[in-house]
Parts: sequence; structure tokens; C-alpha cells
Amino acid sequence: MALDDLDLHALYHLATEVEWAEHQEDGSIAPPSLETEGFVHCSWGHQVPGTVGKHFAHVTGLLALRLDPDRLGDVRLVEEDSYGSGQAFPHAYGPIPVDAVIDATPVT
Repeated sequence: MALDDLDLHALYHLATEVEWAEHQEDGSIAPPSLETEGFVHCSWGHQVPGTVGKHFAHVTGLLALRLDPDRLGDVRLVEEDSYGSGQAFPHAYGPIPVDAVIDATPVT
């Protein structure tokens, strides 16, 4: 799927195919950022191209994991500009249940 085909208003988390397989085994998405920064990085669809360009430009096997915010359970979703970029990104404050992932689309 081309980045332009993503739903601009949907919630996404980016992960490699290997990471997604590990998350599925674990039952939740809990990348290192959850421990080091306290949250899981997410993006709205319109933010994904910039996120890919800045942080995943040379990553192969990248997936856009579309999340259903209603399936996050007790995980708080907060939009904030944590790094002074001038743009608020959604952050999930807790492990995201794999059941919240409604689509895993390869990013090309």
C-alpha cells in the first residue's frame, strides 16, 4: 500500500514484520519506548508519511498497524507535542492489546 492510500484520520503504529510477529506472540504492543519514554508512539494517517521519512526511511518490511481506538481498553491515548516539533502526535500510555490492531498493511 502506498502511504497516500492510508486513511488520513485513522490511528496507526509502525512496526516491522518481525516486531509485529513478536507483539502477536506477546499479546500486546509494548516496544522499548514504553519503558524508556512511558508511551507507545502512534501517528494519525496524515502523519505517517512524515514519520516514515524521518524514522523509517531505510527500514524494510515495515507495516502500518491500524488501531481501533475503541479497543485500547484502559490504555490512555493522548495527543501531545513531546519533542517540540510543532505537531501533536497520539501516544498510547500502556501496552496496546493486539486485538486493537484491525489491519496490518505493508508500507511501500
